[in-house]
Amino acid sequence: MDFNLSVEQKMIVKSAKEVAKKFGPEYWYEKEENHEFPIDFFEALGELGFLGLEIPDEYGGTGMTLTEGTLALEALCSNGGGGAPVLNYLMGVLGGLSIAHHGNNTQKGTYLPKIADGKMITAFGLTEPDAGTNSLAIETFAQKEGDYYIINGSKIFITVFEKAQAFLLVTRTSREESKRSKGMTLFLIDLPNDAIKSSYIPKHGMNYSPTYDLGIDNLKVHKDCILGEEGKGWFHLLETINPERILVAAGAIGTARMAIKEAVKYAKKRVVFGRPIGAFQGVQFPLAGAYAKLECAWLATIKAATLHDQKQNPKKVGDIANMAKYLAVEASIEATYHAMQTLGGYGYAKEYHIERWWREVQLFRLAPITQQMTLNYTGEHILGLPKSY
Repeated sequence: MDFNLSVEQKMIVKSAKEVAKKFGPEYWYEKEENHEFPIDFFEALGELGFLGLEIPDEYGGTGMTLTEGTLALEALCSNGGGGAPVLNYLMGVLGGLSIAHHGNNTQKGTYLPKIADGKMITAFGLTEPDAGTNSLAIETFAQKEGDYYIINGSKIFITVFEKAQAFLLVTRTSREESKRSKGMTLFLIDLPNDAIKSSYIPKHGMNYSPTYDLGIDNLKVHKDCILGEEGKGWFHLLETINPERILVAAGAIGTARMAIKEAVKYAKKRVVFGRPIGAFQGVQFPLAGAYAKLECAWLATIKAATLHDQKQNPKKVGDIANMAKYLAVEASIEATYHAMQTLGGYGYAKEYHIERWWREVQLFRLAPITQQMTLNYTGEHILGLPKSY
């Protein structure tokens, strides 16, 4: 196994660092406080090719791999962005991945070039009020009527819906299947659409990426809006779920590395009782321990991305992706906590940014999958223990 980056990968990381420094902590502080969507940052990602890393070059992308995307996102987060780049990166990359994998030629030609250059934002509609972690319990239904479908239902926690130009909507098209994993269908829908009403959800953090509750009332779409095959939506989603978990792991690690970096800087210059506080083991050991855990989580994350790029069995990729997400989030929560403690009262002050990074990593405990569900997955699918839910 070679841990050295290629020349091309080094260039991607270097470019990501430059973007991160241009859109640094002060930029994100302002966006968070004012609840402003960072459209200039998103467009910059598109202009530099980051949103098209895994989109084929014939559709405006660079045709690279998830490993390059993982390296880029970690660098964006650890060099100035904190947790902010994660949601902004995912809403471009995940829509592009789904269309690249399952779209027909018309859909690819229409959407992928715009996604790759940052001119199109995609929202993803899976979660429902009674179907969060249990995605197979969704009830939003698409009733077929000739060449059209009439869709009714609701979605919740849909990020950047009001900013998006395209919507990947997960529905049921059949309730008669013996297995709940069957009968789900993906639709790719242009926005805005009057049949979808949204209401804003105030949040604990990441207010630069607004989140909405949706009501879908008699949304009429043509059969050509189906992404992939009717009834196979769940299986199509699986090819996006693993990359999502890997990228969230990378973002969590990058956010925590940024926090550790700032805590170390402060611990070197802050003098108490005649010595820098970084010399005291009560400060030094927690930071060192947290950093070691971050590095181990990073190895698991890169391994998961590598297996995905090698087109290994999705189950094998999912095993490592779930464990990487779990380890990355646990390590990032610990690291941002100790970073905040290192700064004392300044750590609680918004102007020093660490409290924001701590708030941002809390989201990763819950999305795209809870920490508890990653452990359920590990216990059942890796250790072979009885199903617990």
